[in-house]
Amino acid sequence: MTEPSESASGGLSSRGSTVAALWAVTIVLAYLGLGSFIESRTEGVAFTQVPKLLPALSLLALVASLVVSVRWARALGRDVAAPGGGEGMGRRRFLAGAGVIAGGTLGGAAASLVRMVPWITVTKAAVVDPQAVTTDPNPRDEWAGSRIQAYRRLGRTGFDVSDISLGSGQITASDQGEAIARAAIERGVNYFDTAPDYAEWGSEIVLGRAMKGQRDKMFLATKFCTKSGHLHTGASVREYMDVVEGSLGRLQTDYVDLVHIHACNSVERLLDPNVHEAFERLKEQGKARFIGFSSHTPDLETVANAAIDDGRFDVMMLAYHYGSWPALGEIMDRAAAADVGVVAMKTLKGAKHRGMSEFQGEADAYSQAAFKWVLSNPAVACLVVSFFEHQHVDEYLHASGKKLGDSDLAFLNRYDELIAGNHCLPHCGDCLDSCPEKLAINDVLRHRMYFEDYGREKYAMETYAKLERKADVCVGCAAPCTGSCPHGVEIPVRMAGAHRMLTLV
Repeated sequence: MTEPSESASGGLSSRGSTVAALWAVTIVLAYLGLGSFIESRTEGVAFTQVPKLLPALSLLALVASLVVSVRWARALGRDVAAPGGGEGMGRRRFLAGAGVIAGGTLGGAAASLVRMVPWITVTKAAVVDPQAVTTDPNPRDEWAGSRIQAYRRLGRTGFDVSDISLGSGQITASDQGEAIARAAIERGVNYFDTAPDYAEWGSEIVLGRAMKGQRDKMFLATKFCTKSGHLHTGASVREYMDVVEGSLGRLQTDYVDLVHIHACNSVERLLDPNVHEAFERLKEQGKARFIGFSSHTPDLETVANAAIDDGRFDVMMLAYHYGSWPALGEIMDRAAAADVGVVAMKTLKGAKHRGMSEFQGEADAYSQAAFKWVLSNPAVACLVVSFFEHQHVDEYLHASGKKLGDSDLAFLNRYDELIAGNHCLPHCGDCLDSCPEKLAINDVLRHRMYFEDYGREKYAMETYAKLERKADVCVGCAAPCTGSCPHGVEIPVRMAGAHRMLTLV
């Protein structure tokens, strides 16, 4: 065999530089394009609102990189050989080229997903599934007829809101939502929280009917979003105005008291000039009175502090429950000092009532203990919780105006003891970096929780089946995750059991 000519080697070397440069461009575009697309959809931005030019360009760049790289790798194997190396050297060079292709592809995929890391490590562990069981299985007779006993001033809005208020994330147009909402109004609830993407307009339609003839009693909050998700950063002023005007029609009202920037996870979206211009126009037209934001996301604390510093926000709705967000108390104090109203949400922390039934008699329902803890913070004007069964009107309102007692704290601590070792706690994700298979351990444990604790076996199996990587990757693994959970979850054991439990057969 003869050595490759200098011109041939130089040409292949030059093509190798081109391949490397093309992959570099592809990885950058993957981060900016596909990464942005995935992040936006994960954050809840409506599909029609997500910019698609950069994602399309990144896909084209990926295809171009693969085509050029394959041709280069084949040329390496075919044209380049060394004396005495022959076919073996060509094969090794081809494999080296294939390695570049694999590395570039993985690099592009990693760049696309890296923007989701905060969501993967925090959000899914922190946010309770909207269909989780939140109804006590052992209702008491003394809860019947419970009414709102306390009202609190909602910051600079000046409105006195019921300390326990109605969230409507699980109310749909086909259920008994209207009757439940009317019963809540009759019992003194005067704050309704809704959004266009709750049941794809269904929640707003139901609440509009329920408030008919009683609108003047109510403080009504909705969100800047479409029926399929919220608006992206940089949406036009007209788009922001249109979604609120659409809400007014469904709610059968001329105005909303409060409009939130929905599930806000970035300061950029919080301070988007277009949303604030749209709000000012709506306010001038009498269609919206106050502006706020909601957040239960990885950057909750950053966003909340930015909102207080900005000075334009009247209300903030934040995820808040026993044992989580240690810095949130200080943030709420800052908000109160600035006369920003604070609404708490995600207060039930899973509410695994089946497991808590053994503690009945020591305290009221877990939901009531959790509410009393949240409302023990004077900076909280009210809490919003989903009402979707008639029992909720009795069960939830029974906690209104009540003081947090020692038995309640003991109940909450017992709950934490109960879930220790088998429950992913919020704002953790400490185990994820230990997994060489990049398994979303928290997702697996969450689906197991649905199966074991919520009794939603079919739902748990269906959602587990949708995971890209499942716990069968743990078979034969050296389990470097062992001991990585600060809360004592035996990850290898829980993973093996989860896969057996959740696998469809």
